Amino acid sequence: MRTQVCIIGGGPSGLLLSQLLHTVGISSIILERQSRDHVLGRIRAGVLEWGTVDMLRKAGVGTRMNAEGFEHTGTFLSAKNRGFRIDFNALIGKKVMVYGQTEVTADLYAARTDAGATLLHNVENVTPIGLDTDTPSVSFDQDGTTKTIQCDYIAGCDGFHGVSRKSIPANVLREFERVYPFGWLGVLSETPPVSHELIYANHERGFALCSMRNANLSRYYIQAPVTDKIEHWSDDAFWDELRRRIPTDAADSIITGPSIEKSIAPLRSFVAEPMQWGRLYLVGDAAHIVPPTGAKGLNLAVSDVHYLFTALDQHYNHGENGGLATYSQTALKRVWNAIRFSWWFTTMMHSYPDQSPFDQAIQEAELSHLETSQAAQTNLAENYVGLPY
Repeated sequence: MRTQVCIIGGGPSGLLLSQLLHTVGISSIILERQSRDHVLGRIRAGVLEWGTVDMLRKAGVGTRMNAEGFEHTGTFLSAKNRGFRIDFNALIGKKVMVYGQTEVTADLYAARTDAGATLLHNVENVTPIGLDTDTPSVSFDQDGTTKTIQCDYIAGCDGFHGVSRKSIPANVLREFERVYPFGWLGVLSETPPVSHELIYANHERGFALCSMRNANLSRYYIQAPVTDKIEHWSDDAFWDELRRRIPTDAADSIITGPSIEKSIAPLRSFVAEPMQWGRLYLVGDAAHIVPPTGAKGLNLAVSDVHYLFTALDQHYNHGENGGLATYSQTALKRVWNAIRFSWWFTTMMHSYPDQSPFDQAIQEAELSHLETSQAAQTNLAENYVGLPY
């Protein structure tokens, strides 16, 4: 097999890159370790920066998002069971879109299928070859047969545990990591959201978040030890704990119901440098992880796609190679800004195991400053809606 760009990983970043390349006449093949049903069944975040919205529209996959997504012009923060609103539109004239990552992935799959794209699922033993040459390739096993794709470039969109980052020599790769001593216990329920916008709650018992997927599907989280077992959290116990942490008016009005999905996710900040080596370019979780506070994971992957797609378009269609040469440097500048914001937001909103009354009081003072300072609110709004590409 032969293609111009071999994409390792069939999640939203790999699918979006392939779709965008298709719009400018650049061929690609996608390799995915899991089945299509598995990829489409993943439950992920649902807050899209407006840059992500524009990228999806540019790729021709914005129709359902435009019809079903919820435009949010602000968000709520709270401390000690009392909330206040950050008005993105009034502060910076921007907004975000609430539209689930599962839906984004489904839209991208439909577009790639309609275009006759080559998506190979259930592949094993994926191995990038000749990354430091002008003739790279990728070998893999499928249905008991070893196959090889010859290509010009390889996009590593295969996540934190994928093979792509591990293919960069150890003496070249630098990794930066902060592992947080807590996780998010999340519940999905077929209930109307308690608020028309997200609520981020600081409480001495731990962080909580009220979010939504649509008008009748809510997603709620509470901070919990990452070592907790799901079976130890009944639905009633979850709802009781959530009510203790969120603003009183929300706790009094929330509609609860049986959970249809429940999980505990660990939190970490992680960055790998460089994001390119030879003909290999890392995208999304293959290169960086952010805690979900502030919803930067998918959005950072989309900004990587923007930089790589633009560079490949310049190379193939305009004979310019500057974007490919500087991809890592350009992408990492935005990555580190998002890593900083997510770390700051996480640190302000969560309770740490060794947290003292002084530490809690400092968090509450910072939130009080945010409530009264337009400058502080503007800084949060600029980062939350997404820094420019």
